[in-house]
Amino acid sequence: MMKTQLVQIGNSRGIRIPKPLIEQAGLGDQVELRVEDGQVIIENHRKPRAGWAEAARELRQREEGPSLDETPPTLFDESEWDW
Repeated sequence: MMKTQLVQIGNSRGIRIPKPLIEQAGLGDQVELRVEDGQVIIENHRKPRAGWAEAARELRQREEGPSLDETPPTLFDESEWDW
């Protein structure tokens, strides 16, 4: 734990985070902030859908998910369309 001071930044206030803490937390240039139980939580920014491609590859290798290459037939395909 480290004690620090809030500093004035325009109409806002901020803190300086020492480099060792940034490295230890794995923070990048963008972070996400939220408040939980009266505490400010700082987390590394995660991109939307990060990790989805890898998860889909793993499912495909284990054959546990729908094929990403095949489109299942629709009701129209099954009842209306003449092949």
